[in-house]
Amino acid sequence: MKAWRVVVIALSFLLLSGCLVTFRDPLPASDPAPKGLLGKWTSTNAWGEPMNLELTRLGDSRYQAVSYLKAKPKEREAYPFTVSRHGSRWYLSAKVPAQFGGHFIIAGFELTDKHELVVYNLDLEQINQALGQKVLSGEGFQTDDGDGVLINSSMDQVFAYLDDPANSDVFVEAVRYQRLAKANVK
Repeated sequence: MKAWRVVVIALSFLLLSGCLVTFRDPLPASDPAPKGLLGKWTSTNAWGEPMNLELTRLGDSRYQAVSYLKAKPKEREAYPFTVSRHGSRWYLSAKVPAQFGGHFIIAGFELTDKHELVVYNLDLEQINQALGQKVLSGEGFQTDDGDGVLINSSMDQVFAYLDDPANSDVFVEAVRYQRLAKANVK
């Protein structure tokens, strides 16, 4: 599996069908992670393979996601990320590999009452509509794995767009993790 796909699965960001929304700037590393985010999580990837995700603290307001397939626990990929709360939503931000521009992705996430971690991608089609309507500014790019867009708008403009209730459908569920039971942790 290509390293960038592991990034996406690990943070779920966060490609759906090879589509990628990137930003010039990361989210500010100023917010601590919400209670319950850190720890071990499990899910199944798009190929039906069980996978694990470990989220840990690296330092003040900086975190790390380590993702691996359950069948290949020694083949781990680690990626630093930051979290930010804006309005009632939580976001995470991480750098994408150089072959995809080396910029940053932003994804939404929530911790449910059922002890699930749900990660949301930004829908490329909706973002392209916002670009066409001049609500956001940016430019498209191509990769071997699909289309992408680099958003040039300031983070204030991005959050004004994301916080608008009329744009709530810009988020699509990418992955749903369940808390790994302590009895299963080895």
